[in-house]
Amino acid sequence: MDLRKLKKLIDLVQESGIAELEITEGEEKVRIVKRAELAALAQAIPAPPLHLPAGAASASAGAPEPAPGQPGHVIKAPIVGTFYRASSPTANPFVEIGQAVKEGQTVCIIEAMKLMNEIEADASGVIKAILVENGQPVEYGQPLFLVG
Repeated sequence: MDLRKLKKLIDLVQESGIAELEITEGEEKVRIVKRAELAALAQAIPAPPLHLPAGAASASAGAPEPAPGQPGHVIKAPIVGTFYRASSPTANPFVEIGQAVKEGQTVCIIEAMKLMNEIEADASGVIKAILVENGQPVEYGQPLFLVG
């Protein structure tokens, strides 16, 4: 799809009262979602200071780390962004504790630069723990779920 056409579509969504726009042209598919409440949440969360040593930002985020002896597979964040358990504020979460998941199944969304990236399980099993709160910023490699 032409970049100018995409920019016009984004502007249309921003200026209008619509919350979501999906366009399909042949094999190309574009979905634009306007989430004012999520943007306001992202602006309200302060970024960690740049002078922190590596690893300190993850510790300050308050995300519980899986216990070293705890058996299971850890699904980690493949990108930096904002973690969301569901596709929209009113939708049911993708997964819950105790739910079985298959490899390749969507378990959450990480918003990065206003793009919603579906994160898939890289192993099959049962969700033992959700290690991040909804709407919390996550770092690359940060543990998100414990699967056993």
